[in-house]
Order: sequence, then C-alpha cells, then structure tokens
Amino acid sequence: PQPYCAQMCCYCGCHAFAAKRDEPLADYVVAMMREIEAVATASSARQVREIHWGGGTPNMLSPERFEALVSSLRSGFDLSGVERHAIELDPRLLTREQATTFARCGVNRASLGVQDLDPKVQAGIGREQPFEMVESATRMLREAGVSALSLDLMYGLPHQTRASVEETAKRAASLKPARFSVFGYAHVPWFKTRQRLIDEAALPGTEMRFELAETIRATLECEGYVAIGYDHYAHPEDPIAIAARSRALGRNFQGFVEAECDVLIGLGPSAISTLPQGYVQNEPEVGAWRKAVMDGRLATKRGHALSNEDRRRRALIMDLLCNFTVDLTAHKYETFSVEEIQALRTLERDGLVEISARRLTIPEAARPFARVVAQVFDAYVGHGQARHSRAV
Repeated sequence: PQPYCAQMCCYCGCHAFAAKRDEPLADYVVAMMREIEAVATASSARQVREIHWGGGTPNMLSPERFEALVSSLRSGFDLSGVERHAIELDPRLLTREQATTFARCGVNRASLGVQDLDPKVQAGIGREQPFEMVESATRMLREAGVSALSLDLMYGLPHQTRASVEETAKRAASLKPARFSVFGYAHVPWFKTRQRLIDEAALPGTEMRFELAETIRATLECEGYVAIGYDHYAHPEDPIAIAARSRALGRNFQGFVEAECDVLIGLGPSAISTLPQGYVQNEPEVGAWRKAVMDGRLATKRGHALSNEDRRRRALIMDLLCNFTVDLTAHKYETFSVEEIQALRTLERDGLVEISARRLTIPEAARPFARVVAQVFDAYVGHGQARHSRAV
C-alpha cells in the first residue's frame, strides 16, 4: 500500500493520510526500496506472477519515484513472468505523463475510484469529481496502452437514492470498463474519526442500502455486465467472468481474482501477506513501519499460523463466496458444532440458503448476504472484526 493521499475523503476506512508536503513521500519511497530489498533477500522464491499497487493513492507518486520502485522490484524479484500488473488510481490526480509511465513500467490494469457521480453525494463525502474527469482519466490510460480498466462504485453513502445510483451506474457503464467493484460503505466513526464529518442523518438505512445495491446490480446487468461473486461485475468475456463460469474463481485482499495464488507478499505499512503457513501483517503505523525497515528489519507487526481446521474452514468459505454452493460432505459436515448447524437451519428458514442432500446453496436473490452465510463457518467471528464492516 501507498499510504498517502492529496486529501482525505470522509468515507475512507483505509490506513491512509493526507500529505501536504513532499518529505513524507520521499521518505516512503526510500523505505519501500529498503523493504523490497529485505523481503527479496528473505524470500526463497522470487518469481512474481502479479503486482498490485494499492492505496492510499499510488498516483500521488511522481513518475520518477514510481519508476524507481519498479526498478527496485526488478532488482529483487523476477518480473519476467508477470501476467497482471494492476494499480489503484485517483482520477482527480492522473496526468498523461503518469499514464505513459505506468504503461512503460508494465502496468496493464487500472482501477479508478469513482464511488458516486451525483454532485450532492460527492459533496457529502468530500470527493468532488465530475464525470468528465473520470472520462478523461479512462481516455488517457487507454491511449497510453493500459486498457483493462475497472471502476469502483459505492452504495450506502449520504444522500444516495435509487434514481441517483442508477444514473451513476449508467454513466459509469458508458465508459465501458472491463469490470466494476461495488462496495457497501461502512460507517464506523469510532474506528475512523474522519467519518464524523459525514451527516449520519443523510445515510440510508439497512433496507435502503439493500435497495441501492440491487439497483446498481440491475443497472449493470442491463448494461451487459455479469455478477461475479457478491460485489464484482464484469464483461462476459473478461477473464474473471470466464473463471467464474468454470468454477476457477478465487478471492484475495484485492477482491475476486481469476486465479488462486498460494503466496501473496504485502509491502508497505499495514500490508498483509498470505503464505502457506498463515497470514502476516506489517506495522500499520507509517513511522513504526519506516523505522523497522530502515533499521534493516522486516516490518512484521503480527501474524496467524493456520491450523488444519483453519485451512478446512477457509476452503469452505472461499468455495461458498466464489461459487455460492458447497458440498458439505466434502468439508466434513459431521464435524460442525450444534450451534453452526442450528445457524444454517435458521438461514434456511429465512430463505438465505437452501440445503439438499448435504449441498448448501445460496439462492441468487440472497447472494448480497453471502458473507452472512459464510460467517457461520468462521471460527473467529465475534473477536472484534465485525465492527469494522457490514455484510450489506
């Protein structure tokens, strides 16, 4: 992750900060290069298949600094087999020089933060971004050679209505991106104090959130996109849609992906790595992260070693979230607790799941609640995570 933004949006729940001076960015790049070197030295396998630049806002970096980081990655790892090189961008900051630099460095996918195109909603979340600005950003990227584009939309924002999100989805679809990611806004002002700037009275209630999500879904499907998992949409011939049809879909911290990966190495403050042995997270606080890497240490803050039971449950949850159906017998249904089985029966009565011959299926109408169903099998729910997000 690149932790800095030009300005903070009120809705943001990321580990990101506004940078008004150049010094933090310069220090970040130096520290990132040190971390890349340290992680490469500690890694037994260095061949990379995919690169993802996350936010904050990676295009806060100048072209020269971005190229320096890519050069550092090439020095530490083998990038010759990279298939997907993606970056998250703020359309308000994108320049033609940046777009050209990204393409020259091998970037072939870009995700643009749109969220909502209604001026009243934009004012309510502190992110004023006219449609013409997004349109210009997509044009610059395509002209530079970065053609695989994805747009981020959000529901649950202040002042949104069914009519407004339908218009946003239609206008966004007119730009013909390959994919959409559609996220529900999680209002957690006790966790991210910047969200206190949002007018809570203008936020939609639970039923309206569901209706907003359904409106976006129906609109995008009318525009020719197909639903992927519970929060992605794609052109039918996009690799992620093909993977979904062939039941090869996977999911990682960036969302649904067309291929599983056993090892995901996170670099930067708060980054999470996925390893065969478990999960590891870097120091989330930028100063602590920078001190660790500048002292020549790995910036590990915490980790979790996977047990065999963790792996079994993870496989079931991933299968359920990606395909909406699982063979419970294959996942040792008989070992589930009485409470878990009772919870499934309750969901069945509510119409959120169907259970037949030990096969559990989430009906199409209930797919927005897929995470609610998956939580039944998550042994760690109730230990603090749930307060940070909402299932719908």
